[in-house]
Amino acid sequence: MNIFDRIIKIYSRRGVSGVFDAVRFKLRCVYFYLLYPGEVLNRNDYGDWLRRYEKPLKQQYPHLLSKLDKMTQAPVISVVLMVKDCSNQRLNESIDSIILQLYSRWELFVLFDKNTHASKFSTFEGYNKNDPRIKIINSPTDSNICTSLNALLEQMTGEWFAILNAKDLMSEIALYSLIETINKNPEAKLFYSDMDKINESGNRLDPYFKPDWNQTLFYTQYMISHSTFYHIPTVRNLGGFRDQFSEMYEFDLALRYMEVIRQDDIYHIPQVLFHLRTHGNSVTRTINIPEAARESGVRALNEHFQRLGVNAHGVYAEPGFRIKYALPKELPLASLIIPTKNGLKFIRECVTSILQKTSYGNYEIIIIDNGSDDPATLKYFATLDSEPHVRVIRDDSPFNYSALNNSAVKLAKGDIVGLINNDIAVITPEWLSELVSIAMQSGVGVVGACLWYPDDTLQHGGVILGIGSCAGHAHKGHEKGDAGYYGRMALMSEFSAVTAACFIVKKELYEKVGGLNEIDLQVACNDIDFCLRVRELGYRNVWTPYAELYHFESATRGYEDTPEKKARLSREADYIKQKWGRYLVNDPAYNPNLTLDSEDFGFAWPPRVH
Repeated sequence: MNIFDRIIKIYSRRGVSGVFDAVRFKLRCVYFYLLYPGEVLNRNDYGDWLRRYEKPLKQQYPHLLSKLDKMTQAPVISVVLMVKDCSNQRLNESIDSIILQLYSRWELFVLFDKNTHASKFSTFEGYNKNDPRIKIINSPTDSNICTSLNALLEQMTGEWFAILNAKDLMSEIALYSLIETINKNPEAKLFYSDMDKINESGNRLDPYFKPDWNQTLFYTQYMISHSTFYHIPTVRNLGGFRDQFSEMYEFDLALRYMEVIRQDDIYHIPQVLFHLRTHGNSVTRTINIPEAARESGVRALNEHFQRLGVNAHGVYAEPGFRIKYALPKELPLASLIIPTKNGLKFIRECVTSILQKTSYGNYEIIIIDNGSDDPATLKYFATLDSEPHVRVIRDDSPFNYSALNNSAVKLAKGDIVGLINNDIAVITPEWLSELVSIAMQSGVGVVGACLWYPDDTLQHGGVILGIGSCAGHAHKGHEKGDAGYYGRMALMSEFSAVTAACFIVKKELYEKVGGLNEIDLQVACNDIDFCLRVRELGYRNVWTPYAELYHFESATRGYEDTPEKKARLSREADYIKQKWGRYLVNDPAYNPNLTLDSEDFGFAWPPRVH
């Protein structure tokens, strides 16, 4: 395929912004070549990424040690190493990863499974004599794992603890990074970090660069597993671990823990501090929930919702858990606002698909006819007078997407409003039920849908800030059936923003933030600005893969490809950069180690984190 054909293909899929992103990546490759002559940038080569951006840290160790001396808080950190079916070599490596910590105020409990052979246990007893910080403990034959862990909780002299599985490793700067973050955030009650995998050959692969605290994603995949530091007094007050949740005892603890701390007291350390052992070199990018643990995970979730008084229940839905929120007995009216001008083919398909396929029983469609002059379109609008669910409102003012929607919201009768593009077509009948059920939850702001191109590649899987002129769509172009980066394309999670091509929000909240910005953002980026204003008030913006629709992107208004449109887009993008620049550099629903050059969760060259 020659370069011209490649550009045409990118343009047909992603428009001008897609071509811009591709050119920007090529320029990055040229810049990389100038820095490292003779080498080729493979943007997905994790080994190369580590060599360039992680290993130089070791040169900084003397400086980091001097910083430690100046820190006011230096608590003891307790680490529990769980030993089961592990070779002596791997266990030695795990213990050594603690011994080699840059921060030295730690204690290590090496907890052998009750079925461990006595000879294996005695092999490691010598560690106690060589380093008093290490305690080798053999579980009583009549105890389960939670009983043993709770006994250790009472013995711990530290303020924080982490659980590490045997064979897994801790980065040499893991405890240093924790202490540094504690000193910056002394009020915190929980810390978690990024992690990767390490194979039998010692090669690291498959990193999980996590978002900042994301409650919805936590529910669906327990995203903080294997990389969490808990506050010991808080865990003791909760009564420790409960043994009725088998392999999910940590998940159950985390759920109960979240009930007694503030979300503002949870901190993400955007560094790879834990290395999980794996076999082979394949990149899976998943958090595996063993089949035997799924029922326990669902039970832990459901008990959590019961304690909170939330009418919801969890089910397992590959690759994680799905949370189903109950709708109230009396369904709130949802007002679906669709601005349009002509475009008969699309507006008719949009309205017909909503009327014929939507299972939610209480909605109205408000069509804002913004100056249609096509006779066939006007004739179609006349036929809608007999539809009880539909109102057509004429508005001949100059096209201003924000103003059109704001005016329509004032006319909406529903407690829920939905902004819908005219080039949307329903796929799943329960799409509106899904969106409304989530939007009704306490603390939830804007709820976005999963939008597909007609060829069943993803158009919208949540918004990533900072990509392109101001934002991009997560996993754009990925095929149906793909779980995406660590399941985020297949699981409900929070994003800083979702697209107004199809989103739902309480009318009261829409009005509270002042609606869309019709002065500075008449056409583009108004949904980004709106979602961020909602987020600033403390609400969570949620994207769900279970409300699916087709999106014939920019079908009636077209792409931003004329001089006038480009100039206006540039002005609106500049406004977003000036107002929300901090989010564009470090989107809390993304990760500074991930790229802003594309929408596929590739590595950032270089990362945007110190």
